[in-house]
Amino acid sequence: MTTRISRALLAFLAILGLVTSISLTQVAQAVPSYPTAAEVAAAKKKVSTKKAMIKRIEAIIADLETKADAAERTAQIKGEAYSIAKDAFDQKAAQVATLQSQADAAEAQANQAMQQLGQIAGQMYRSGTAGTSLNLFLNSSEASDLLYQLGAQDKIAQSSNTIYLRSIQKQKYAQSLANELSAAKIELEARKQVAETAFDSAQTAANTAQALVNDNVSLNRTFYAQLASLQNTSAELERQRAEGLAAERRQAAGRAKMDAPELYTVGEANAAKVNVALEFMRAQLGEKYVLGGIGPNIWDCSGLMKAGYAAAGIYIGTHSATNQFRTMAQQRKLIPLNQMQVGDLLWYSEESAFDGDKYHVVIYIGGGLMLEAPNPARTVRIVPIRWGEMFPYAGRPSAQ
Repeated sequence: MTTRISRALLAFLAILGLVTSISLTQVAQAVPSYPTAAEVAAAKKKVSTKKAMIKRIEAIIADLETKADAAERTAQIKGEAYSIAKDAFDQKAAQVATLQSQADAAEAQANQAMQQLGQIAGQMYRSGTAGTSLNLFLNSSEASDLLYQLGAQDKIAQSSNTIYLRSIQKQKYAQSLANELSAAKIELEARKQVAETAFDSAQTAANTAQALVNDNVSLNRTFYAQLASLQNTSAELERQRAEGLAAERRQAAGRAKMDAPELYTVGEANAAKVNVALEFMRAQLGEKYVLGGIGPNIWDCSGLMKAGYAAAGIYIGTHSATNQFRTMAQQRKLIPLNQMQVGDLLWYSEESAFDGDKYHVVIYIGGGLMLEAPNPARTVRIVPIRWGEMFPYAGRPSAQ
């Protein structure tokens, strides 16, 4: 195909790492009233004023982070929508390819049957029943031979009728496949449009998230330096402190249901296979997130999970967080969160339905930590588990 979605489906991963940035000025306009250097210097002269300034700066840092987190979550959701749409497109494209092959073969067989039928009809016309009857009258000495020929012709006629009926059947079959192929191509085009729209939406969300994070990095350098000045510490220490507070906020916002009902008995994880998967994923730490990425050095969440477990010889589903959840459900490998083990998959969902879409997938590595390809604004990383919107069941691909 020469359309934009076809190029995206076949070679889209090569260029998506170059995310368009929104200027810092545009983003900063949404968060006014940053403290100036003069205000910070003046605040240091009085304890109460200094405390108020510290609180103000910390609130700004938290607000910027909240907005960036929201943008990153939106990018994850839209990215998964694209993954689902692309999955549907790929499935229909495979069906179209199969139907095309079947239709071509059926058409060839129908044409061959028609050609054979035409040859038989021509032969019967050249030596038909009338000619045989005349020979029988004029050459009585050859009556037995001619009667045999007449009987043979009757058999040929019967055989020809069978061939004719089969030819018609083959033509009808070929036409039915052609009709099915035509309908499938129409649906494929519709799915292509859905995937293209989802791709554009996901890329826009990725650009927005990237711009916010870039802006925050720049602004936070100033804020950390201001906090360090106010509290006689270092900018690095203030950065670590701010990130620690952010982690606490994420944990406090968690509402995961750890003790969901047990669905069935799931075997223990295969430690050897889990180690292979985790070793593969750890080797990707620091690599870029790219929508639809599945290696060798660009990833999205489901692409990293799929490739990691593939390295251990385990199929966890297609390149989609939602499909990977459904694959684990079909294989009866879901466990409540309070039973999760190292190597289990964890999903995030904004839907309460059991089979609803899962917009993000990560892997539990133990000690309250998870490994993930988070979003376009971050690289592959290990972070404390974020419990907000965590689906109440984990998946155990290596269950024995």
